[in-house]
Amino acid sequence: MKLPLLVVTTVATPDQAQALAREMVERRLAACVQVSTIRSTYRWQGAVCDDDEQRLLFKTMPERVDALLAAIRERHPYELPALHVLPTVQADAAYVDWVDQSTRPAP
Repeated sequence: MKLPLLVVTTVATPDQAQALAREMVERRLAACVQVSTIRSTYRWQGAVCDDDEQRLLFKTMPERVDALLAAIRERHPYELPALHVLPTVQADAAYVDWVDQSTRPAP
């Protein structure tokens, strides 16, 4: 059974997160997007920064991941977005079917 992939990125604000999540689900590139507030410490342009961010976890199928990544890059507000694709080791078969159906292009 093919398994979903998880795509992770962050944005600065809840409004940016909601807009990105909604668009990717509406375009059927992701079946679901979970958003959570996190605190990030990172080095950027020579300075150490501490900021609140919104982490987005997109659930998609392998055949849709390239289109999802391209769409996220196109809309992402950051100059250098972190985009991570994580494999799923195991998942409930009914859930996998739902992700698969939810990310198929509309007829």
